[in-house]
Amino acid sequence: MKRLIQRGLMFGNLIRIDSPALVERYNRALERLTRKRTALSEFHIDISGYSYEIGEELGDHLYLNPNGVNRLFIILTTEQKRAPLLNAQFSTSRGILKQFIEENEAKLFALTAQDAVAGELDNSVFEVTAPARLFDIRKITVVADTTQSHVANARKLADRIERFQTEPDGWYDDVLIAEMIELAKRTGDVTRQPIDLAHATYEQGNFWTAHFGGIYIFRDVATPAAITVRPRADVGPMPIEAFDLTMRNGIATFLEMNDLVEPVIKARGVDGAAILRQKMDFILVDAATTQGLPIDGFDPRSLHRLAQRMGSALPEEFLKLNALVRWALNGGKWPRIASDSPAYFYTLRARPDHPDRDLVNQLLSELAPLDIRQLFITHKPAFYAAYRDWPDAKKEYVAEFLASDYAANKAGAREALFGGRNPAPTPSGPWEAKDDILDLVGPWGAVRR
Repeated sequence: MKRLIQRGLMFGNLIRIDSPALVERYNRALERLTRKRTALSEFHIDISGYSYEIGEELGDHLYLNPNGVNRLFIILTTEQKRAPLLNAQFSTSRGILKQFIEENEAKLFALTAQDAVAGELDNSVFEVTAPARLFDIRKITVVADTTQSHVANARKLADRIERFQTEPDGWYDDVLIAEMIELAKRTGDVTRQPIDLAHATYEQGNFWTAHFGGIYIFRDVATPAAITVRPRADVGPMPIEAFDLTMRNGIATFLEMNDLVEPVIKARGVDGAAILRQKMDFILVDAATTQGLPIDGFDPRSLHRLAQRMGSALPEEFLKLNALVRWALNGGKWPRIASDSPAYFYTLRARPDHPDRDLVNQLLSELAPLDIRQLFITHKPAFYAAYRDWPDAKKEYVAEFLASDYAANKAGAREALFGGRNPAPTPSGPWEAKDDILDLVGPWGAVRR
């Protein structure tokens, strides 16, 4: 993993904690949440306050995520909103934490000036013993306070102020006034500077979870389904129809029926042929390095010569995408690619205006794993797991490509590949009007049921 770390592709954008004051605040919060402390004088934290170094020290990388549900968090600075979430067990967790920090940024800035904020993403499910239990998770409530209970005390003070102003004898209640004075010493003037953190609740409709080897749950669509990474028979009963990654025709039908994807080559405002050519390079490098073939270079001309040398040894994915690129550039007969072809899911991307665009693109990255750029962007745990087993030549190519091509302009690359940010929710279902034959039958003709 050294190549990735040196190029900032792993453990990047973490927050460095190295001042004694912040370390002590972190320890107070950590002790409150887990009854543990760290002896480290410096470490790095993600958006939730999790630290890989502390996980190593404690021998428990789930120290802020017991049982993989109800994630705990520690906020030392609002700058954590820019950090990634490591060891994510649910695809929605980082988005919820980021939204919570942004919605309460002024209050959190004031609170973290003197203390750490500790809390929990409470989903009312304390353990997931079977896949069916995942469907009990519907809403996530963020519960948070400082280690010195500033929020709880502010609520008490606000309640005392309300009583003081409304009760007929409030002005003469010495006990009530004494309580207000004592609480105000700890909280300040909550009438002018409110510090209450509301128990914000967020919906968790469609999501991915790392539990049970990885499961995608789409229940808020017209035709619900779950998609498992492990073989379907190994996962057990679920309340909705389920597929595993080998059931490609079923997954293709599900994506089309719910209007979740579009063909890259027909996507508006992008150079679909260029995107597919890049995918072909990834597939070519994988095939060559797997076969132990020497690679003269990774520039376009060198890769073109490599493809010529491989000839009949080129994989089906490469040949099918090449036919599609030829059609895009030169016209001619439309190259039909069936959903059971290994090239099929490389030709798709999530519809950019769909609220679950990122989740769908993550699913597509598992169905088209040789597209290392999309795998890295949308599903880092799967990328890192795959990276460990690659030949050194492929590791070097991938690390260099991501550092020079993607990391240099992350926002631009994401927009070019997946469309604009913040897609607005739109209704979906078979009753919507269609004005494009591709929308009616899919990119390569009717999907086989």
